[in-house]
Amino acid sequence: MATMESLIGLVNRIQRACTVLGDYGGADNNAFSSLWEALPSVAVVGGQSSGKSSVLESIVGRDFLPRGSGIVTRRPLVLQLHQVEGDAQDYAEFLHMPGRKLTDFALVRKEIQDETDRLTGKTKQISPVPIHLSIYSPKVVNLTLVDLPGLTKVAVEGQQESIVQDIENMVRSYIEKPNCIILAISPANQDIATSDAIKIAREVDPSGERTFGVLTKLDLMDKGTNALDVLEGRSYRLQHPWVGIVNRSQADINRNVDMIFSRRKEREYFATSPEYGHLAHKMGSEYLAKLLSQYLESVIRAQIPSIISLINKTIEELEAEMDRIGRPISMDAGAQLYTILDLCRAFERIFKEHLDGGRAGGDRIYNVFDNQLPAALRKLPFDRHLSLQNVKKVVSEADGYQPHLIAPEQGYRRLIEGALSYFRGPAEASVDAVHYVLKELVRKSIAETEVMFVDFIL
Repeated sequence: MATMESLIGLVNRIQRACTVLGDYGGADNNAFSSLWEALPSVAVVGGQSSGKSSVLESIVGRDFLPRGSGIVTRRPLVLQLHQVEGDAQDYAEFLHMPGRKLTDFALVRKEIQDETDRLTGKTKQISPVPIHLSIYSPKVVNLTLVDLPGLTKVAVEGQQESIVQDIENMVRSYIEKPNCIILAISPANQDIATSDAIKIAREVDPSGERTFGVLTKLDLMDKGTNALDVLEGRSYRLQHPWVGIVNRSQADINRNVDMIFSRRKEREYFATSPEYGHLAHKMGSEYLAKLLSQYLESVIRAQIPSIISLINKTIEELEAEMDRIGRPISMDAGAQLYTILDLCRAFERIFKEHLDGGRAGGDRIYNVFDNQLPAALRKLPFDRHLSLQNVKKVVSEADGYQPHLIAPEQGYRRLIEGALSYFRGPAEASVDAVHYVLKELVRKSIAETEVMFVDFIL
């Protein structure tokens, strides 16, 4: 039986493959069943300035996320943590930069920003296409988190007014999936009733069965107040325990205080706190990471049968599609050109057979010119138009300067133009009839060429 660690690693690899193939959370353009939706994942949800980035960095133990005002996270970040043995150096890898190991996490931060800009430009718009980042370290637990853009209430300069709803729609598209575990981040120095994360989590998970509540900024609460009602589940009850976090201060961030030192300060805060001391064993970012890792592993184990079933179903769908399309064409440019020319020659031959009358089709075009058009021309009122009385009338009515002394040219021109106007109707009808037949022959020839080609390659 595979170990739990290898199960999370397997899900990570499937997620990466799904992204490459265009199947990811929030994507509705898949013709086949979405494998991503069947994979358990942890989506991190929170309003702007809720401490979401600090929580993620504390779990990883590294500064690696872009920071700034406004909406900083503009694409989902699929963060895959891999625990390695020994004292190996921490490093990161991006899916879009295969084989390149980054040990400087300042470069990781820059690449997240640059890769976001590559897709969205320098605008402040968002995109549902995720960035995949894997971090390997002996100091992390095996865990996969999806960091989503922070919920906001107002658009800032450079953003469309729809950005508020666009972000909410993106977040909702991830967390409404039944296999998504919601990590709802809320600041302790704000009323939990106004929490953006809890509000949207409650809408998609009213029972709280798949929501983990995280309360940040406990050390920033007004003196004389505490968050025990929330942490002990009295203010808002979830099926899972609330976890309190103490983030690094902005001063610590500015001074680049070591993350390990910050974790130690967080443990000391809870251990020595008169309000939270009795909860210290289940508080802090390290406890949160272990809690999520264990829960994610248990959910993956429970979902293995349905994941296998969906993979088998998808394989059957793809095989049926391949049977319909035929075998893949060689990727070699020369072979592809040869195949295309072969198809063109086959189409030309079949189409020519139809036109030459050897097969049904060409005779219908001959019929238009041999029978339909002459029959229509015979019905034209030329006898009346060119009668002696009408010719005399047209010629006598022709006036103006006449350069010819014998024939009244203007009158002749009017007679000819009038006669030609009668031809327009039958001529256009014949063109339409031939056009219709040709289109029908082209469609039939394409279908026959496709059948012949599929039979050949199969």
